[in-house]
Amino acid sequence: MVKSTRFGLAAALVALLPVAAAMAQGTSPSVQEALKLKPIQGQIDYDQPDAAAMDKCTIAAIKSPPLSGWEVRDGNGSLLRRFLDTNGDNKVDQWCYYKDGVEVYRDIDANFNRKADQYRWLGTAGIRWALDPNEDGRIDSWKVISPEEVSEELVVALSSRDAERFRCLLLTAEELRGLQLGAEQAVELGKKIADASAGIEELARTQQFVSAETRWVNFGGTRPGVVPAGTEGLQQDLQVYENAVAVIESNGNHDQIVVGTLIRSGEAWRLIDLPRSISDAHSTAGVEGFFFRGPFARRGATDVSVPGGLSPEIQALINSLEQIDHELAAAQTLAALAPLNAQRADLLEQLADKAATPEEKVTWIRQLADTVSAAVQAGGFPEGVQRLETLCKRLEADKAAIDLVSYVKFRFLAADYGRNLQESSDFAKVQQKWLTDLEQFVTDFAATKDAAEAMLQLAISEEFSGEDEKAVGWYTRIATEFPDTTVAVKAGGAKRRMESVGQVIELAGKDTQGNQVSLAALRGKVVVVHYWATWCGPCKQDISVLKDMQAKYGKENVALVGVNVDNVREEFEAYLKENLMPWPQLYEQGGLDSPLANALGILTLPTMLLIDKDGKVVNRNLHGEDVDTELRKLLR
Repeated sequence: MVKSTRFGLAAALVALLPVAAAMAQGTSPSVQEALKLKPIQGQIDYDQPDAAAMDKCTIAAIKSPPLSGWEVRDGNGSLLRRFLDTNGDNKVDQWCYYKDGVEVYRDIDANFNRKADQYRWLGTAGIRWALDPNEDGRIDSWKVISPEEVSEELVVALSSRDAERFRCLLLTAEELRGLQLGAEQAVELGKKIADASAGIEELARTQQFVSAETRWVNFGGTRPGVVPAGTEGLQQDLQVYENAVAVIESNGNHDQIVVGTLIRSGEAWRLIDLPRSISDAHSTAGVEGFFFRGPFARRGATDVSVPGGLSPEIQALINSLEQIDHELAAAQTLAALAPLNAQRADLLEQLADKAATPEEKVTWIRQLADTVSAAVQAGGFPEGVQRLETLCKRLEADKAAIDLVSYVKFRFLAADYGRNLQESSDFAKVQQKWLTDLEQFVTDFAATKDAAEAMLQLAISEEFSGEDEKAVGWYTRIATEFPDTTVAVKAGGAKRRMESVGQVIELAGKDTQGNQVSLAALRGKVVVVHYWATWCGPCKQDISVLKDMQAKYGKENVALVGVNVDNVREEFEAYLKENLMPWPQLYEQGGLDSPLANALGILTLPTMLLIDKDGKVVNRNLHGEDVDTELRKLLR
């Protein structure tokens, strides 16, 4: 269980009383009463106006059935708080906190008994979603948490010497069973987790590498890996990080701790081992990952050059990088972003130049390419295109590894395309240059992983342009030339979808009640398959049409099957509670990369397919306005 470090549950409930009473009486709380409320969990960075600013704040009622409640805004109109009743019982069940107008944290009363039992970090604060079923203000488990956030939570657990906070990060026995490992590997992993749980009390009490003043700075790791189904009896693909590290800072000095192996279970990443100091890891012979038995020394994360810490020069650069990141987060205009992004790129180049190992150098260069490309595409660093082009030329001149050259080149092309879209009104010309650049990239870097990504972009562009034959050609190449990649799974499904008209396709999954639903079982009926998500506006318009069609044709052997691709299951289920859809809804975790979405290579929403009574696809791209007409044709 994770302790709140800044505001206890009892205090939160006391502060809640004026707001709860106001809602029950139908009156409005004062601004001062509303702003007394604080998050149950600690260390939340949210706007807290001082007395002078509070005088300019306003509070207003929210009346948007089924939602009601109040919202507090500052003198400039930016949101500070929202207190919501989402089920119409006149009791607050969501307490929302904002930073710079963006919601960053929410306490949730999911069972509507006036006590928070879930905590969510949102917006710029991350993706964490914690559960507290006994409602004592302490986190009992993590429903959603990223690898970066796991490493941050680990540092906090060590600095507070909180063994229970650490145990919340470990893979559970139920999750271990859900991984579907081979018997031998499952036993080995189970023992490792049990040892970690048993050993954390001693480690928390005796460790010296994290102090109460230590704070988390960054997560170190190159990229996650996939353990493919069939490996040592594994029954499904598994996503993992091996030999990850957390960069920490204590009184101005930077160091690293070894996080080790992280495993993805659903929407959460889990630890399997106790953390260690970086010096202990370096002094231990043969340190390896659990799944990929490569030595720690060859890991691509940012190792220190000597045991015991980073060099003063590297520490200074990382300090500067942190400061730039804070300034970027606070920047209000695109004009303010450009010089900051340039400074950040300078620092990353210096870190790459001063890297102690080739692996560390590659890590910094990749980060440079990623961040500059993203900044250009967001409109905050147009000069970054030239910077990436120069970096590409330098790597080629230095005869760098082709995988690194292709990595940077692909991000240069994406940045160039993004800038051209922003600056040119001739979309056709910009699009043609993008396609030409991608085709040349595939020719130049045919054997690299980024070539598969380039092919996917080409396939998507051709499909959306109506060039079906060309699109199928690219999808086929991806599936054939890169069979072991996740891109190949998506491409194979897209090829299957594009060639599906006149063919029988198979699709099966479990609905929200746990019942198996399959197209095979619906033979003899005309079927509409609807891929959708709660964040997709046009999808909701289609749902309205489908409700009408069910009412009109429900007795004429017409079946509807929904496939939801929300990233978070609870958002999908909450939508279903408020919006009745009386037909089966399939769901698997993974969003647009879930097995159900990849089965047909779903790339955009909504996507609807029309299937005749023989199970053959009649229309693979059905539009809402055409559903009635197409159904009538098949029901004649």
